[in-house]
Amino acid sequence: MTGFNITPLNSSLEPALTEKINLKTKPLGALGKLEKLALQIGKIQNTLSPVLTKPTIVVFAGDHGIAREGVSPFPQEVTWQMVYNFLQGGAGINVFARQHQIVIKVVDAGVNYTFAPHPDLIDLKVAPGTQSYLHSPAMSAAECDTAISRAAVLVEQLHKEGCNVIGFGEMGIGNTSSAAMLMSLLCNLPLEQCIGRGTGLDDKGLEKKKAILSEAMRTQAPADKSPLEILRTFGGFEVAMICGAMLKAAELKMVLLVDGFITTAALLVASALHPAILDYCVFAHQSNEQGHQQLLAYLKADPLLHLGMRLGEGTGAAVAYPVVQSAVAFLNEMASFASAGVSNKD
Repeated sequence: MTGFNITPLNSSLEPALTEKINLKTKPLGALGKLEKLALQIGKIQNTLSPVLTKPTIVVFAGDHGIAREGVSPFPQEVTWQMVYNFLQGGAGINVFARQHQIVIKVVDAGVNYTFAPHPDLIDLKVAPGTQSYLHSPAMSAAECDTAISRAAVLVEQLHKEGCNVIGFGEMGIGNTSSAAMLMSLLCNLPLEQCIGRGTGLDDKGLEKKKAILSEAMRTQAPADKSPLEILRTFGGFEVAMICGAMLKAAELKMVLLVDGFITTAALLVASALHPAILDYCVFAHQSNEQGHQQLLAYLKADPLLHLGMRLGEGTGAAVAYPVVQSAVAFLNEMASFASAGVSNKD
């Protein structure tokens, strides 16, 4: 599934954007990362006056067979229970999205539960959870392709409705295990460096998680180290959908808000397929989950926030969104030295 046309950013406007930023009523570089962000968004939209419209965070939920092996302190049922929490507006992502006027879309990518029809639940379910990759690949090649393509269609629809800035959230008990496996293989790092406490494992639980994942790596690691084969073997349906959603969003030249460890692992797969996707990514924050800092370093990413968060759901992207708004606002609204009648330095 590499049928996405993602082009590197057009740099023809960069000199004009840089001049516009530099001639604002401030010392050169005085707005720090906001200036880099304004330049990036101007280049993504290929305009000196970018606009953010219908900001949306899509939360993909999926269950993992590996969760039944004891890699998480929480039971698998928490995935579907949290989906209902999202639908009722009670989760962290709902709170921050309301605060910042961000639209939330909740997607059943592959939860091991049959939901009653709900007007706010998007049913893209591939299967009721993945297989346990302790014993077999998590999904078939066809299932992996289905997840990627269904998410791409959804993003295309959101784009047609006017969304040009999109974040991605996830819910899936066991998904930090998936992210660790993807990271280890795609970054060529020892698995132990990639495994963290997830939803709060104690020392004994962490050692069990490491043992289970090490055994899965030993028996199931694909001989074909292609990104899609690695995703198929160790990913989750929500991770595969985030990958597909990101690829389509970059193809459509949207601004991508990248959340924490899981979504960055999905981006790792997407960037291995189409490196130019990184031009469109704004890295919201550095999560407190072990591995995320190394993952960001591997992608040469400079996250906006360091708040010690590790909730997932897209919460980091939602909390960082006002910073993105500030970058666009100063570019469009701040006076220049000339317009304000303020003397510039010699």
